[in-house]
Amino acid sequence: MLRELLLVLGLFSVYKLGRRMAIGHTDAAFHNADRVWDLERTVHLPGEGAVQSLLLHDHTVVHVANAYYATVHFPATALFLVWLYLRRPAHYLWARRVLAAVTSVALVLPFTFPLAPPRMLAETGLQDTGRLYGPSVYGPPDVDRISNQFAAMPSLHFGWALMVAVGLIAATRSRWRWLWLLHPLVTLTVIVGTANHYWLDSIVATLMFLVAFTFIRAPNHRPTPPTRPAPPGRPAPTPPRRPGPEAALAP
Repeated sequence: MLRELLLVLGLFSVYKLGRRMAIGHTDAAFHNADRVWDLERTVHLPGEGAVQSLLLHDHTVVHVANAYYATVHFPATALFLVWLYLRRPAHYLWARRVLAAVTSVALVLPFTFPLAPPRMLAETGLQDTGRLYGPSVYGPPDVDRISNQFAAMPSLHFGWALMVAVGLIAATRSRWRWLWLLHPLVTLTVIVGTANHYWLDSIVATLMFLVAFTFIRAPNHRPTPPTRPAPPGRPAPTPPRRPGPEAALAP
């Protein structure tokens, strides 16, 4: 268990370090932000402002959304992996491999496609809800030494939430298991409404996970049908014997 925990923490640390190493592409990040914003308008994706307007109707709602963005992402994924490790080991290996593959590929994008989030792009008209209403996980970009704020694509907030939902649906058989899809749905609403991500960030993350699911298949998890006991006083049926070689010599 300790080995697996260190492995997952190591993966997350490498990802954070890789994002930090990609700092320093400010001009390219804003140029790409303009391109993403224009592309979304060209293909008629709904405006991120419509989602933010829903949150801003109530200060409590926007505060909860900011707190969700700041606190749920990593703990939910960690608890998901711990539960799989303890209860569904085969699914744990599958989920860990998918997360490792997608997270490793996501390390490349901040170098090749740095992207400023919509809260930094003036033409979006969106507010930085974390800074205005709290809590915020980011400081001013020019003095932030903890995170790379120009690595908005892909949104691993959404991608990891999708992995949690898909993983729990695949590993369980409750008729209520589809409600786990609420986690990525709420996460998508939060990351867009707080202006930390574009719609396209979550679309790219979804495509990356779909590719990973294609090549890294989930194990089968079918419950074994229960054996019906024989009625009292009646011997259990004897399974039919497979004919031996002598059957072929019978006239």
